[in-house]
Order: sequence, then C-alpha cells, then structure tokens
Amino acid sequence: MAINRNKYLKPFKNIFILILVVFAVWMLFFDANSWLIHHELNTEIEDLENEKEYYIKEIEKDKKDLKKLSTDEGLEKFAREEYYMKRDNEEIYIIEYDDSLKTKNDE
Repeated sequence: MAINRNKYLKPFKNIFILILVVFAVWMLFFDANSWLIHHELNTEIEDLENEKEYYIKEIEKDKKDLKKLSTDEGLEKFAREEYYMKRDNEEIYIIEYDDSLKTKNDE
C-alpha cells in the first residue's frame, strides 16, 4: 500500500510542480483577477450587450413612430385612436366587446 501512495505523491515532491499547482489554484480562484471574476464580468457584458440591442431596436421603432407623427395624417390618426378626438362635425361611437372589458376577476 505504501508503494501505491508513493506513486501518486511522487510528482508533488518536485518543488516546481508544487509551486505550479499552488500558483494555478491561486490564479483560478483566489486572485483579484481570477477566472471566476472574469466569468461573472463576461456574463454581465453579454447581458448589457443584449440590453443595448433591445434599446437600439426600440429607438428605431420610436423614430418610425415620430416620422409618422410628423405628418398631418399620422398626427390626426394618432389623436383619433389614442385620445378619441374628433372634428367639429363628427360624432364618435366607441364599441367595446365583452371580452375586451376588464372585470374585477381580471385585475
């Protein structure tokens, strides 16, 4: 049994291998720039890049909406649909269906 244990411990008797192992463990787990911290930072960077892409798409969509609102027809359509505005000689009837109404159970 002692021979088998010596076989496994033989590489650790070499001071250079021992220092290399200690250095590798230190750099991977305990150092301020460890692999774990780099992994967390890389994950955060990916999340921020995904968020950046989302906001770029939202900005493009808002630019299209602003371009539509810059015309008189687009502005009138928006005012009619969102704020139920009307011309002086018009009347507006809002038709709501039962499935579109909010009830106390839905809230």
